[in-house]
Amino acid sequence: MITTILMDLDDTILDFRKAEQGALQKALLKIGVDPTPAVLQRYSEINLSQWKLLELGGLTQEQVKINRYKIFFKELGIDAVPEYTAKVYEHNLAFEHELVDGAMELLQQLSGKYRLYAASNGTYEVQRQRIKDSGIAPYFNDFFISKKIGFHKPDPQFFAYCFSHIPNFKKEESVMVGDSLSSDILGGNRAGLKTIWYQKDPQVTDNGDIHPDYRIHSLSELTELLEAL
Repeated sequence: MITTILMDLDDTILDFRKAEQGALQKALLKIGVDPTPAVLQRYSEINLSQWKLLELGGLTQEQVKINRYKIFFKELGIDAVPEYTAKVYEHNLAFEHELVDGAMELLQQLSGKYRLYAASNGTYEVQRQRIKDSGIAPYFNDFFISKKIGFHKPDPQFFAYCFSHIPNFKKEESVMVGDSLSSDILGGNRAGLKTIWYQKDPQVTDNGDIHPDYRIHSLSELTELLEAL
């Protein structure tokens, strides 16, 4: 029986793709760059590649923040200061808090039945503001944010911190839910948790070395699955 859920936030509960685009559009306009769809898409690809390096231990979070703009600006021939753009972007991102479709309904269904803990890679100040403004805070028992903890998913030390800060934690009664194979599922697997992959894109598969215990294709499937575990 499941009693405790560690829940990813970005692109599981909070719509990070929309948030990223909104924050980036405003930041680019401020430095005089036209945020065309192609420009936004290329930034998103670079950003994702930098976060993957962080998950592998190749970069720190602070390096990711700056490197993505250095690469982006060099590739597109943009004359701008990466550090300034990163600061403007993060400020904007803190106020982008749209939810994934069905997220609020899901939290309302789970709250009271399970102990909910957010487990998120991100900047503490940014995530804290987004959590507050989105209205999801009351549904969670606590929020574990990588920047504040000092470790990020999939690092086992991130999960060890979470476990030690959850009262009466029982691993066998707990599950990790998230959309990222490389951070949520790999991290949960390494930590000995049951894992549920939110497979939003059917074209993204787990044909590699990372395999979830269970998967859902929409948030509406999660409640029934949890009841069966």
